[in-house]
Amino acid sequence: MERTVDVAELVDRARAGQPRAVARLISLVEDASPLLREVAAALAPFCGNARVVGLTGSPGVGKSTSTSALVKAYRERGAKVGVLAVDPSSPFSGGALLGDRVRMGEHATDPGVFIRSMATRGHLGGLSWATPQALRVLDAAGCDVVLVETVGVGQSEVEVVSLADTTVVLLAPGMGDGVQAAKAGVLEIADVFVVNKADRDGADQTARDLKHMISLGRREREGGLWRPPVVKTVAARGEGVADVVDEIEAHHAWLVERGELGRRRAARAAREVEAIALERVRSRFGGLRGGGALETLAERVASGGLDPYAAADLLVEGVRA
Repeated sequence: MERTVDVAELVDRARAGQPRAVARLISLVEDASPLLREVAAALAPFCGNARVVGLTGSPGVGKSTSTSALVKAYRERGAKVGVLAVDPSSPFSGGALLGDRVRMGEHATDPGVFIRSMATRGHLGGLSWATPQALRVLDAAGCDVVLVETVGVGQSEVEVVSLADTTVVLLAPGMGDGVQAAKAGVLEIADVFVVNKADRDGADQTARDLKHMISLGRREREGGLWRPPVVKTVAARGEGVADVVDEIEAHHAWLVERGELGRRRAARAAREVEAIALERVRSRFGGLRGGGALETLAERVASGGLDPYAAADLLVEGVRA
């Protein structure tokens, strides 16, 4: 049935702001449709305009509430907003388990907002494997800002930094986040820190701890220094959210001024191309496995008749052939 889809028409409808067309394109991406290559080619001329903001943090810090509040703040500034809310997968259907669209229901009828829940489907790093291409869909559809909300992450699941222009790390008082932020990966990825639920006891101390750790681990970047600001919010009441938007905009201006934005996006594209190329190689290796070539080489290695490096060379030659 997919072969009857007119991709060019679908892209035109998405660019005209039709939510059903946007949703259909993202579904083609998520399902790894045979049309995916055609979709990517049709989207390419219209990409590169949206600002991508990643939101990450431990479970319970209020990521969805903060995302919803940011959507409202951006809409008040006249921006068209897309949201990719990446959720854990259902163990039964493989679909998104939590359904952020339910929690962001206040924006459901706003034609200037598109919200899509995406399942990780076992992909580690806090994102879905399809997120980069889904971003392209929202970018081509005319979104000025795309907010990517990850699943609750720990110390190493910080893949969002490779996808976003600006990464916002959320923390909350009373959850040990002051210590968590100092652990590998989390402190380094933040362009903006947000201490949410700042009406709770310990919020000021959490903010002070963060500022102290930032002062100890200042990051020199080519062309200047960006020190991540620490903003306190109560997202459920909208308090401090405008300040977060201001800091995101300030970081974007810094990226543009230093030429860092182009470098980040080029690095993002390089990772995407590499991932696609590796997947194609894996699929070809899978074909060799089905043909028995890998098993034959493995038996020779196991019996001592061939070393593993020589076997790998032979396998690669078989792929090239």
